[in-house]
This record gives sequence, structure tokens and C-alpha cells, in this order.
Amino acid sequence: AWADEVTSFKSSSLRASIASFRRVAIPGTAALMTDVFGFTTIALIDIQIIQEMAINAAFGMAAIIVTNKWLMPILLTYVNISDPEEYRRRLHAREKLGNHAWRVIARATDRGPAIGILCFTAVLLAWGLWKGQDLKIGDFHEGVPELRPDSRYNQDSRAIVENFAIGVDLLKVMAETEPQACIRYDVMETIDRFAWRMQNTAGVESVVALPKLAKQIRMAWSEGDPHFKVLPRNQYAIVQAINPIPSSAGLQNPNCSIMPIFVFTENHTAETLEGIFAAAKEFQAELAADPNAPPLNFALASGNIGVMAATNEVIKAEEKPILFWVYLAVGLMCWLSFRSIPAILCIMLPLAVVSFLAYAVMAVLEIGLKVSTLPVTALAVGIGIDFGIYTYSVLQDHLDEGLPLKDAYFRTLNLTGKAVAFTGIALSIGVITWIWSDLQFQVDMGILMVFMFTANMLGALFVLPALARFLLPSNHHPHGTSVRAIHSDDNNGS
Repeated sequence: AWADEVTSFKSSSLRASIASFRRVAIPGTAALMTDVFGFTTIALIDIQIIQEMAINAAFGMAAIIVTNKWLMPILLTYVNISDPEEYRRRLHAREKLGNHAWRVIARATDRGPAIGILCFTAVLLAWGLWKGQDLKIGDFHEGVPELRPDSRYNQDSRAIVENFAIGVDLLKVMAETEPQACIRYDVMETIDRFAWRMQNTAGVESVVALPKLAKQIRMAWSEGDPHFKVLPRNQYAIVQAINPIPSSAGLQNPNCSIMPIFVFTENHTAETLEGIFAAAKEFQAELAADPNAPPLNFALASGNIGVMAATNEVIKAEEKPILFWVYLAVGLMCWLSFRSIPAILCIMLPLAVVSFLAYAVMAVLEIGLKVSTLPVTALAVGIGIDFGIYTYSVLQDHLDEGLPLKDAYFRTLNLTGKAVAFTGIALSIGVITWIWSDLQFQVDMGILMVFMFTANMLGALFVLPALARFLLPSNHHPHGTSVRAIHSDDNNGS
């Protein structure tokens, strides 16, 4: 904006700073405040690491308001152009190089190209809604999700799972009961049945529980006869079977009121976790429905698998409501900025399409929705709304001058189009380097952000003007202050 003031109106550094501040400060601050509110809503998710990310991002965006919208115009007043005419000549020459591309893009406001763009967008939206149903909550792949599948640690973990009856993925279910219940046959037999159910669930490698070890010890006391590998009904025989197992083994607390069951899983993919937890909840429901069942509750769950499953449940429950609140905050800020339903639709519809496409891309690339990827969707919404607000605000300004929509959009592209394209490309280049990271979650975030930054940029440049072609009547021009009016005020004031 400052460069345009210097070249188009031959303003001094001070006047260019004042004019560009008046032109950009309101829509720019509105866009950044939209980001602040959008990130703040993510803090409603009851996962501490996501809340910390949301707060950091919100403060970061608030700081940009100070640095970019207040400090930058002040600094630009001190910029001294030694040869203003040469500077203007270079900028005009650069503008001429892009004029052909801007004229082609400006055709998006013509009826035919606009219909084509909107039809293509509708097809993409339909594909996104269809393919997005395959998105999974959690991980698609085996191994530690923070590292690449071919990392040394994940290769070793895979070898352990393939060759031994344990693994690095552990689920601990707490059997809660009365004190000294470990010498009661009905309690121990129920825990043993639960362990058997878990052992025969798809994705479970092995199960370790107090009754299982007690049967092994009883068989050992009976000269290794497999006929004695059962839980004795006699209380004193049970005492003999569990006596060699100290509480330090982690299979019971000192008074036997809690007896953990260790479930080693083959992996931690979304399907594995869903199947295991469904089986555990089914057994608990059967136990609750049995009037003769012992006083026993299977509490879910501890271990790294328990944390993952609990996180997935929270994300699954909160993902859609949070996205609703993000879009509500964005829509409210757009309404306060433009007071126009067509403006809100022009800005937000491309944004919504990109969000649905992002879910489809995640499903295709086998990127699960989890702690590391959920904030990316909100981040992309924040960046995308910036593109839309900047583009629409300048378009509105030129429409206020009485220009036809196509000419107004061409002038918008000459100013804001360059900024939107530069920002989208610069952001994508900045995060595309994450694809070569050794951290898998950083790779996933990089891929998603490159896609969403690029898609939101294209949405602001192509879909927004196509929507404006049909949503903004030819006799309707949004209210605002034009660039020419700003300069008229500046000259009068000076």
C-alpha cells in the first residue's frame, strides 16, 4: 500500500504512510482480530497442549497488530528514497509485467468464467464432503507418531512386536473393587474373563493380569501339571497362588482394592484403539447389567494408549463444535467490518470449501486428526480470512469509486492481489521445508499448511470475485472511503 502511494500519487514518505495506514489499518486490524478470536476459541478444547498453543497463537496475532499496523507505518515515514523517479519507474515496470496476469485473473468477474469457477468449486466441495468421511480421529500408521515410520526407534519397536508378546504401546485398565478382593474367587474370575476378552480382541498382542499370573503359579506349585492352571475356588488356595506376587510388581495395590490389567497392543492406529475400547466398554456394560456381578469396575485407562484414546475422544467430541465457534467468530468480525451479508458470503464461502477439502486431503494422505493437526485447521482459517478481508476491502473501495466490478477487481489485484499472492507463496515456502523433518508430526503439519495456505490464496483470488459477480448487484456498491477520497483529504489537510 505504501509503495502504491509513492508510485501512483507521488506522495512523500510521510503522506504515503498516513494514506496507507488509513487504507489498511481498519481491514488489517479486523483481519488480525478475527485471528485472535479464532485462536481463542480453540482454547475451549479441554486438552492442555492445545490450549497452550491457542493462547500463544492468539497473543502472537495480537502482537502483529502492534508491529504491522502501528509500528510499520511509523518506520516507513523515515524511509528515504534517494531517487523517487527511478524508484517509481522500477515499480511501474514491475507492475506492467504482472498486468497481463491480473487481467486474466480479473476475468473471474465475467459471467462465463465465474460460472465455471463456481461449478469447479462445487465439484471440489462435493469431493471434499465425500472423501472427508474417511478421515480418522487418531493415527493411521504404526510406531511412535512423533517419529517417521522408518526411524530407528520405530523399526526397533516393530521388531519387538513381531518377535515378542509385548510392545511399546500399553493400555492399563484399573479394576476397582473392595479391599482384599484379590482373594475372592468371583472377583478374580471376572478380572480373568475381562483379560481373556481383551486377549482375543483384534490388535492386542498380550495381556498381563493378576489372575493370569496366579494360575501360572498354582500350576507351578502342582509340579507343572496344566490341569491345575485354573483359579482355585478355595480362598486359602488363592492366597497361596498370589502370595509370591508383591505389590511392587504393579498388578495390585497393598490392600488389593485396585488391580491393573496390562494390555499390550500391536499398534496405536485409530482402528485398533476403537476396537479395544469398544470391547472394554461392552464388557463393562455386561457387568453392570448383571445383578449377580461382584463389586467391580473397570476404569479406563492409563498408559500411552489410554492417553491417546482419551485425547481422541475429546477431539472427536469437540472438533465440530470448535470449528463452528471459529467460523462464528470469523463471521461476526466480518459483519462488524462490512455490515453486508454478500460480503460475508464472498469472504467465508471459499474458506469453508478449503476446510472441507483439507479433511479430504488428510484422508487421502492418511494424516489423522489429532493434537498436532487440529490447530492447523484453525490456523489456516485465520490466514485465509486475512486473504479474503484484504481482497474484499480493497475491492469495496474501488467499487465506491463507481468502477465496474471487473475494473475494480483489476485495480484490486494490482494492489492487494500482489500482496495476497506473495504472502501465500512465502508462507508455503516457509513451511514446505518441514516435509524433510525427521519428526512425522511436523511433516504432517507442513503438508497441511502448504495446502491450506495455497488453497486459501487461490480462493481469495478466484472464488471470491466469482461469488461477487452474482452476490453484488450491479447497482449496489458497499459503503466505504475510496482511495481518491483519502488523497483528497490528505491534500486538503496539507
